[in-house]
Amino acid sequence: MRIDDDILDDMLRWRHDLHAHPEIAFTEVRTSELVARELAAMGLDVHRGLAKTGVVATLRTGDGPTVALRSDIDALPISEATSAPYRSTYEGRMHACGHDGHTSMLLGAAKQLARSRNFRGTVHFIFQPAEENEGGGRVMIEEGLFELFPCDAVYGMHNWPMAPMGTLAVNDGPMMAAFDTFEIKVTGRGGHAALPETFIDPFMPVGQILIALQTLPSRRLAATSPGVVSVTQVHGGDTWNVIPDTVRLCGTARSFGGSDQDVIENGLKQIVTSIAEAHQCTATVDYMRRYPATLNTPAEAQMAADAAHDLGQPIEVRRGIKPAMGSEDFGFMLQKRPGAYVFLGSGDSEHPWPLHSPHYDFNDKVLPLGAAYWCKLVELATRPA
Repeated sequence: MRIDDDILDDMLRWRHDLHAHPEIAFTEVRTSELVARELAAMGLDVHRGLAKTGVVATLRTGDGPTVALRSDIDALPISEATSAPYRSTYEGRMHACGHDGHTSMLLGAAKQLARSRNFRGTVHFIFQPAEENEGGGRVMIEEGLFELFPCDAVYGMHNWPMAPMGTLAVNDGPMMAAFDTFEIKVTGRGGHAALPETFIDPFMPVGQILIALQTLPSRRLAATSPGVVSVTQVHGGDTWNVIPDTVRLCGTARSFGGSDQDVIENGLKQIVTSIAEAHQCTATVDYMRRYPATLNTPAEAQMAADAAHDLGQPIEVRRGIKPAMGSEDFGFMLQKRPGAYVFLGSGDSEHPWPLHSPHYDFNDKVLPLGAAYWCKLVELATRPA
């Protein structure tokens, strides 16, 4: 499988343009315009407006299976620290996760498939906004994504700088964890720091809560069940000598769903309220299940692996990898349709920075491989049984 030279040039141009003009959740107006314009120029049927800035384009070549391919298009609220000539032109925003590369690879695959038409069936190209924290995939589904664009299977991809170029990883089952968030408020009765006997100090239970929450993954989940509970914010007080009434903690919990997710949520609430009460304080917990776990279906995971094997170029397919504890709202799509999510290795010595770093820059050398993988996947997935 080979991508035409002019399409390779297009992908590089798109990628650098998108990187220079990053847009965050549900504000990807310019990005959406570029994507829709290019898809229309390829002769595809283009639909706009799902989840505000989402774009879905359809290519049909006759009767046959229907496959959906999804790319995320949003950036992050991070100030870029690279020296790339195409670095972000918007202060405080950058493509620090490679969604500019994902978008360019899927556009390149759409153009190659529209030109070659070497499959029989239908492909929906989904360009999804707001993957980072805001659940754009969920919103697209709620607004009728799979009713408007029904499909037999849906596939996603993420570049993975933690793995070398020339690798593709896919599991049967878990690929990424569920993403939950929590906000805890512990309330006592504030007062002068020199007179502890005259007030109820909310910091005392907060300190114990911080430590006790770590018993959730280590003592309430099975040793074979991955789980992470992290407190990422602590807010309380305004000056040196006054204890406040209330201290607020925020954080995130990761698991692979099901009963483990219940154990963490219920255990967190129990720990917080019990410790607060032991210190004569009250506590409230707002626990939100944000993204489900990303769980591949076995047949589609095998299809993804077969597509990588059949590319006609050296690629190492890794099966049964350790799932990532990060999260992805592609999990919402996999709750509605069979499908698979893969990690495409993008690491090399010139690109040492991890995802979400202000120094991160998508590795352009991966563009041809990603686009070729999408094309081969469509060929295989629409092949008659």
